[in-house]
Amino acid sequence: MRVSTSQFYIQTGLQMSNQQSGVSEQVSYISSGKRVLTAKDDAVSYGTLAGYKNDLASIEKYQRNITQAENQNGLIDTSLANAEDIMNELKDLLLQANNGAYSSEDLDSIAQQASHSLEQILAIANTQDETGGYVFAGYQVDEAPFVIQTDNSVSYRGDNGVRELQIAKNVSITTNQSGENIFEKVPNAVGDFSANYNINTSGVSVESAVIADPSIYNSALNPADFTFDFTTETDLTITDGAGNVTNIAGYVAGQTIAFNGIEVKLSGNPLPGDNFSIAPEQNISVFETIKSAIDWISSKSSKGEDPQIQVDFDHILGQLSDSMNHLTSRRAQSGINLQVIDRQKNNHLDTALYLSSARSSIEDLDFAKAISTFEQSKIALQAAQQAFTQVQGLSLFNYIR
Repeated sequence: MRVSTSQFYIQTGLQMSNQQSGVSEQVSYISSGKRVLTAKDDAVSYGTLAGYKNDLASIEKYQRNITQAENQNGLIDTSLANAEDIMNELKDLLLQANNGAYSSEDLDSIAQQASHSLEQILAIANTQDETGGYVFAGYQVDEAPFVIQTDNSVSYRGDNGVRELQIAKNVSITTNQSGENIFEKVPNAVGDFSANYNINTSGVSVESAVIADPSIYNSALNPADFTFDFTTETDLTITDGAGNVTNIAGYVAGQTIAFNGIEVKLSGNPLPGDNFSIAPEQNISVFETIKSAIDWISSKSSKGEDPQIQVDFDHILGQLSDSMNHLTSRRAQSGINLQVIDRQKNNHLDTALYLSSARSSIEDLDFAKAISTFEQSKIALQAAQQAFTQVQGLSLFNYIR
């Protein structure tokens, strides 16, 4: 077969180009430290590696969400822990103020200390995260959720939106709690109603007032408020908001008063003329309780020996305890979230370690073998180059004299 000069150059050029490509390919393997760079290297392994890389990328995304969720729940936990401490300090101040040995000046000083509790709890309720968003505002993160009014009452202008982050394929975690649920919806220590004392010469108090039988209770037929009037020590009349009267005869101290599906239990021994009313109120805000405590301390010295002072004290003290318990329960929710986050973080670390190990076993280069192959490819290229140089210099004219 005749081989023309042009064919010789084309074939030799292709051979050297292939050898050069082989050397370059071996260099890319060695420089990257990877055995599989493209699907042509190992189609099956390349597909498996793609799956590992996707799983590792998902874990990386979940870990970012975990960090954010951990920070948010940690902030909630710390904030509510501080709120518990403040409420406990206020409870101590209330107990101090109930000491009969304190003068009016002492009570004024205690009231001044107590007034800071409202400011501190308000600041906690308006806690902001690292981005400036309000933690307890629901979805309304750009606006402070709690606003204090001129009369020291506090209103909520957030919502009950709950934000979540996905921290695993089928696991999402809440990153906030509604300020309304934390600070506004503390269960009433008395039950479903709150008492307002009109005349209280005996120091009688409402220990509990609950809707015992919802099937009988009819707020339309027997609307609140319900007024209790003791005509004698053992007889009373109960009048609802529509003027309907229920007579209770033979009342004995400590007995449960049952009417219209409602059960009321009193503590103390009522005297003729004692009069109080109850109105529906299932929840009492933390701020309302704090304000009641401050007002009680501030006015104690001016009320002398009024029996109502101790009644109000007992109620406020009980509501403070319930507020603290409520804050503790909400804090426990953030603690549960942190436990879930911690477990999921460890799961991701274990999974990432397994995936990385499996990926490495498929993808990582055997350097000894790769360098040996590289040297072989380099020698083959050099040989091809030298052969070309020698052959292309041959000419028949070199042998003609």
